[in-house]
Amino acid sequence: MPAWVYSSEEIHALFDPALLVLRAFALGCGDNRTFPTREPYRPGEPGPLDCVPNLDGRIDSVELAPALGVSVGLLVSPAGTERSVDLVGAVIEERRVWDFSLDFADDQLARLSASALEEHWFADDFAAITAGLSGEIFVSPVDAGGRTLGVYHHDAQALSLLGTASAAEDPPEGRTLLVYGAPVALYRFPIEPGAEHVSVGEVRNGTFRGLPYAGRDVYEVSVVAAGRVELPDLSFTQAHRVDVRVTVEPAAGAPSTQRQTSFLFECFGEIARATSRLGESAEDFTTAAELRRLSLE
Repeated sequence: MPAWVYSSEEIHALFDPALLVLRAFALGCGDNRTFPTREPYRPGEPGPLDCVPNLDGRIDSVELAPALGVSVGLLVSPAGTERSVDLVGAVIEERRVWDFSLDFADDQLARLSASALEEHWFADDFAAITAGLSGEIFVSPVDAGGRTLGVYHHDAQALSLLGTASAAEDPPEGRTLLVYGAPVALYRFPIEPGAEHVSVGEVRNGTFRGLPYAGRDVYEVSVVAAGRVELPDLSFTQAHRVDVRVTVEPAAGAPSTQRQTSFLFECFGEIARATSRLGESAEDFTTAAELRRLSLE
């Protein structure tokens, strides 16, 4: 039989307790052998974190850099469900506090992540606007369902929107492809209370849900204040409230406006967002058409 196959008698002999003792004795005493002494386990040094909040009262470019392929969980109010929100907050011990910690039973969990432009069907359509740009180009969902994607550019000066497109090349509702003529700055660095700016994006020869589209979008951005934000799973000590009022002016049709209040935190990015109804006039609106919050789920 092959050398590595044993009979039942040989197997019994191999594991006979008396023989095991003799073998152990022989191994321990033959030629004055001793068991080796092992070194204690030494764990390796922990790697550095990519970004560490320094809570210096501002958000710099490196503290809002994209992380491709990292999935983020968000608690999102269901489509068509409005939420009451308090965007003013309260002053507690001389610090502004926004409380979004209420746990809604009907909230839904969305998982979103950023990706490279080259992975998407519309990559070639953004070749002209991305040519010559330094920094990083990436794609991230605009809506919680991930049906519409935004193409963004990040560098030392700003986080800019280059345009939007439908996630699917030919979705049932029709293709969307809206490319701005030039980058539109959403957040200019550093982000700190009191900062504000207006950016304008123009779309020509675009497509919206399968129909020809041209228009002009105006983004009015202001950093309102900084303070603590309470969420169901987390508390952030120094978040920045950033208001964006968007006016969409199609070449054919009536213009529309919508407000969005985001709360940004160093290294984490957007931790909460309240989006108003269409046509909302109040800066501190109290009813949100959508509320999303960072979640650990």
